[in-house]
Amino acid sequence: MRKSLFPSFHKLSVRERVRSVRDQGLLSSQDYKALLNGDTVLDVNDADTMIENVIGVMGLPVGLGVNFLINNKDYVVPLAVEEPSIVAALSFAAKTARAAGGFSTSSDSPILIGQIQLVDVPNTSKARQVLERRKEDVLNLANSLHPRMVARGGGAVDLEVILHPATSDTVEMLIVHLLVDTRDAMGANLVNTMCEGVASFLESLTGGRVFLRILSNLADRSLVRATVEIPVEDLAGNGFDGEQVRDGIIIASQFAAVDAYRAATHNKGIMNGIDAVALATGNDWRAVEAGAHAFAARGTHYTSLSRWTKTDTGALAGEIELPLRVGIVGGPLQSNPSVAMNLRLAQVGSSRELAEVMAAVGLAQNLSALRALVTEGIQRGHMTLHARSVATAAGASPEIFDAVVERLVESGEIKIWKAEEIINQVRLTTGETLNHDEREQLSAGHGKIILFGEHAVVYGSRAIAAPVPLAVRARVVDEDEGVWLVVPRWGVEQRLRMDPAKQRSFEVPAALVLRELGLTDRSMRIEVFSEMPRAMGLGGSAAVAVAIIRAIDRHFELGLSDDEINKLAYQCECVAHGTPSGIDNTVATFGQPLVYRKGDPPEIHSLRFPQPLTFVIGLTGVESLTAKMVARVRDGRRRNRDVYDTMFKGIDAVTGQALEAIKRFDLERLGELMNVCQGLLNGLQVSSWELEELIQIARENGALGAKLTGGGGGGSMIALCPDRAGDVMDAMQNAGYQSIEVLVG
Repeated sequence: MRKSLFPSFHKLSVRERVRSVRDQGLLSSQDYKALLNGDTVLDVNDADTMIENVIGVMGLPVGLGVNFLINNKDYVVPLAVEEPSIVAALSFAAKTARAAGGFSTSSDSPILIGQIQLVDVPNTSKARQVLERRKEDVLNLANSLHPRMVARGGGAVDLEVILHPATSDTVEMLIVHLLVDTRDAMGANLVNTMCEGVASFLESLTGGRVFLRILSNLADRSLVRATVEIPVEDLAGNGFDGEQVRDGIIIASQFAAVDAYRAATHNKGIMNGIDAVALATGNDWRAVEAGAHAFAARGTHYTSLSRWTKTDTGALAGEIELPLRVGIVGGPLQSNPSVAMNLRLAQVGSSRELAEVMAAVGLAQNLSALRALVTEGIQRGHMTLHARSVATAAGASPEIFDAVVERLVESGEIKIWKAEEIINQVRLTTGETLNHDEREQLSAGHGKIILFGEHAVVYGSRAIAAPVPLAVRARVVDEDEGVWLVVPRWGVEQRLRMDPAKQRSFEVPAALVLRELGLTDRSMRIEVFSEMPRAMGLGGSAAVAVAIIRAIDRHFELGLSDDEINKLAYQCECVAHGTPSGIDNTVATFGQPLVYRKGDPPEIHSLRFPQPLTFVIGLTGVESLTAKMVARVRDGRRRNRDVYDTMFKGIDAVTGQALEAIKRFDLERLGELMNVCQGLLNGLQVSSWELEELIQIARENGALGAKLTGGGGGGSMIALCPDRAGDVMDAMQNAGYQSIEVLVG
């Protein structure tokens, strides 16, 4: 079982991620409940027992690095880190390495060095001989101080003596190194105790005076190594072929090898990953940092910890070696509840195994950073992530967070002062993300809800759909090279690849539009600003396609008609969903309530409402994959054609009666028909427990009717609420769901 693979993990809500990790067997029921209830957060009273003068507790996000395959074993890696992009970059690098067989690691015995400084030694040569002769006595004395460590197979194992001659600035020093196998403990206190315990004995043996006796954080007897090989074809991306990326990474690696200024930043990137694991597992990240950088400076100059070369077969080969002395037992496990849980998540059986995982993480982080640098550059590739961090720092609340991020990216001034200015401008009452003048400069595609006819419309039944005051807007600006697609709210900032085999799902529609319009050779930046939650069954993909087509039409002055835009958007929907009805792109294009029947050409009739209707849209938080649900209905119909066709006819009949109810403005009847339609959709097996819960909440709190809208399987539901929309929304919020009030018609 591949326990470290979580497809689209970043797209899930926090609760869904926790559930997925539990379902993979990586969390016990107790840990699962603790995470959901927030019981893993350090209590301030417990913190008071850990350090002095406690006044509070500071939190850090804990994410999971997924996709790791190390020595043919799957790992999910807990990472405590506040810097955006690290977790995503690690997971992507791990996925790339996994396809090539993963990382290979090895490590030395878990040896920590204790140093005892002897000064005023009368005869250093004689003292060295005495210490060598009495080594076993020194080791036995040290081990007598920690018999339990010896019983576990550890303890003091060797002694080294180093002479530092006197200089004009220093006295002569004889340094005794006590080499201690600390097993699964980090061992700092253990080693310090041993150094203290043997100090007097060393004085009597040498005639000198012991001054300092303390461990060294340069744990170069506990070296850890990780290697990886990536075939050149797996390195292609962002418009660059694999050989370009490979050679760029190698040249960048050589720069860090010879230049200390570059090496400092190069190694900082490596430690971004290693420190995050150390923090998450309760280890001393400061000691890990100090040892790594001291190891990098051990030669004639400070240099890189990693090395990237080309193999005989042309693959990219990476290797890293550094000292890592960490532990999986000790005080932090008892004092910080999240540490113990993170170690259980990591599923490491020894401190050496944890160190090897950390080395692989460091190499993966290095790979992702160098790959970004040698393609389009770190800063440009992470503008959206940087904007999210700045919006957080400026105090953007969850309700306006996405709007602030979008406007930051659009402004080009990703600064805290600009974010604070935008926060003051955003109007919560309307949910606007852009002011009127800004909206006028952008091209739009409309979101939608389907009132009646989901899925049955694919098989010739009628459907009623209406636009909602949620839209996707886009613009095109000139770019120096290539085509860039930027969707700040969805965390997308990607150079468009024209090779269909290498395109990610969100690239395909944009590439299709450019190909159909003969613009594949033009450079541009397509910026998309969405007011719509992603994959919630509100026609987001069609709205994006329409907005992009209109923005391209506007920028290049193509003169496309609405019919031409609609046809091109339908082609995009076919790519996204397989066999769409065409209703989403039609509403997205024309922005009017309509009655729709699929055909060639489709039957489309405008629909007028005597008065606007108030609906509440409830969001399940579970992404709705329309293509998947359409395929499920298609497979069900293949097995039970007569049954499904009967349900399709029933949905069409309900749709016809709903049209009459709308014409008469009979809201009680309209709500009842929504409930009947939901029953039929449930029979098609496209509902979900989240949808059913929201529907029940709406009905119990005053909605006249409620049903899912769109593809189902998650996504959204709608509730007809002419009088009690506030009550319904409050009840949904109390149950942990988000909702939106909209006027239709």
